Amino acid sequence: MRRRIAFACVCLVGIVSAPALARAEVPVHIRIIKGSKNGPAKMDDSLLVLKKQLSPLAYVQWTQETDEKRTMSKGKIEFFKLPNGDDVSLQLRDEQPDKVTFEVVLLARKTHNKLTVERGQRIVHQVSGEKDGSAFFLTVIVWPDAR
Repeated sequence: MRRRIAFACVCLVGIVSAPALARAEVPVHIRIIKGSKNGPAKMDDSLLVLKKQLSPLAYVQWTQETDEKRTMSKGKIEFFKLPNGDDVSLQLRDEQPDKVTFEVVLLARKTHNKLTVERGQRIVHQVSGEKDGSAFFLTVIVWPDAR
């Protein structure tokens, strides 16, 4: 009888913990870009896919600082270093079949935001204060190769 109870408990633990082990991994394309209000209008060729989102902003020059593809899982925190030395953390908080929600934390600015990105969409999020007419932005697209 004790063996049956022990076996039942082991099976129950396996069933309960199986979803925790089967965490989905989400491919993410992340860029740190710099916008500047100074000088003539110019955009790095690598950022042309973002032109529609960047054009309405007050910045006229756009350069790509970093470009990374990572795989994220729910709850895992990824860190990114801005060229000005500040750190940005990105945590996958929720995953649905066609959208994910991230939490973006900027300790230097004492802010955190939740951002939801749907499949095929890009977000552009300012992650630094403006200094000398320039600021840094984080761009994120999930499932970048599924388009």
